[in-house]
Amino acid sequence: MVTSERDRMAAELQDAMRRSTMFTVLLHHATASKAGMNVTDAQCVNALAMDGPQTPGRLARLMGITTGGAITAVIDRLEKAGYVRRTRDPDDRRRVIVELVAENADQFSAYFEPMGRAFRERLAGCSDEQVAFLLDWFRRNNEAMPEVIAEIRKLP
Repeated sequence: MVTSERDRMAAELQDAMRRSTMFTVLLHHATASKAGMNVTDAQCVNALAMDGPQTPGRLARLMGITTGGAITAVIDRLEKAGYVRRTRDPDDRRRVIVELVAENADQFSAYFEPMGRAFRERLAGCSDEQVAFLLDWFRRNNEAMPEVIAEIRKLP
């Protein structure tokens, strides 16, 4: 069957994104391992670094784990390792807020520097218009991902 050039490029792009996702997963396994964490714990640190302090329930929903024992175990491990601390919500003392311990999170972030350097090197060869396109693409892609992940979690 003959396909258009656009169909061929779209298929190649999908394969490239699939490979990029694979490398991203491997990157996160490598950085988590270097920090002595598992990937879920590391992604909780990542989420807190990007989005700021959160409730355990919000972290659990984001990670796709239970709001009871599973997220408590994650937070316990991260607290013991010095990456997070539990505080009380000043507006509702019954609510727990999980926040990063900045100096320890900075040590974890250092493992991402080789990736950051490679990213900056690739970006240096792009025009402002290309950077704007990529930024728009990733923003829209990231907006779609929670729904895609939810859909995948519902599959049999």
